Amino acid sequence: MAKKVVVVGATGAVGETFISILQERDFPLSDIKFVASERSAGRKVTFKDTEFTIEALSETTFDGGWELALFSIPKGLSRTFAPMAASKGCLVVDNSNAFRMEADVPLVVPEVNPEDVERAERGIIANPNCSTIGMVVAVWPLHKAKTVRRLVITTMQSVSGVGLKAIQEVKEESQAVLDGKAYQRTVFPHQMAFNVLPQIPQSDAFGPNGYTSEEMKLLHETRKIMHDDAIRVTMTCTRVPVIYSHSEAINIELAEPCTPDEAREILSAAPGITVIDDVANQQYPLATDVAGKDDTYVGRVRQDESLDDNRGINLWLVSENLRKGAALNAIQIAEEVVARGV
Repeated sequence: MAKKVVVVGATGAVGETFISILQERDFPLSDIKFVASERSAGRKVTFKDTEFTIEALSETTFDGGWELALFSIPKGLSRTFAPMAASKGCLVVDNSNAFRMEADVPLVVPEVNPEDVERAERGIIANPNCSTIGMVVAVWPLHKAKTVRRLVITTMQSVSGVGLKAIQEVKEESQAVLDGKAYQRTVFPHQMAFNVLPQIPQSDAFGPNGYTSEEMKLLHETRKIMHDDAIRVTMTCTRVPVIYSHSEAINIELAEPCTPDEAREILSAAPGITVIDDVANQQYPLATDVAGKDDTYVGRVRQDESLDDNRGINLWLVSENLRKGAALNAIQIAEEVVARGV
């Protein structure tokens, strides 16, 4: 059952998290190697007390019987190298958005649609967007029990979702602002320190409908993962000056009545969810507490007073974007691949 694994993009924020989680979960490995850009080639990485030299990504990377690759590289590179790896018998779990909406590539969140890993005929499985993953983990059990008709989502996404340079920039800019000094940004188009930006990704233009590509991902990916094109979704995605963890406020319209107590019971019994909901004692999920954790954390569960017959639920969730929102979900997909003999 052990696999020969290639970690592609090993020096990025998600790649580093791949390395940590593979060790934490003792993923079944017969061999492993680490790959990145030519700029990072030659650097050293320690994995299970053994030092490895990072290789440059190339046309020969997947030669030699490598069986599974975890990708965290830009979309354009994924489009080039994922099919190349698959053609050599190496199944790719890709963290970019290169293949997510292609009909013959499964888009998987293991708590929701693990069986879809068996449909990877092209040798590629797509890892969903970070804000989608935590959201569908929480929404799916309510959908199974009560049928979700409509979602209204507002995300508050951390800067680590942009990468290591963004983390450094917001730290430096925060200090500059506190010191009353000017700061020259290179990552964000506006001041990120002590601010909220209603545009993700910051480099993309808004679409003709006024939404960003990040927002449209929440619509299209949710429907594909949950296999239900009837779910209506509207969304606003924002970037906040938080280092780790994405937070989301979600309004859920259901086909059947559901009280907050029922919703908490359903969520508490679902895999991958921790409910923290004791508002009398100011207990609810916080980005600072969820950083480094694997579950999706849910709280502030309450009735939507604007809908009749108790058919609406509001909730707050926090999910660690580098872990469940990226590396962990990809590794859980790989674990499903191993368990199902794909």
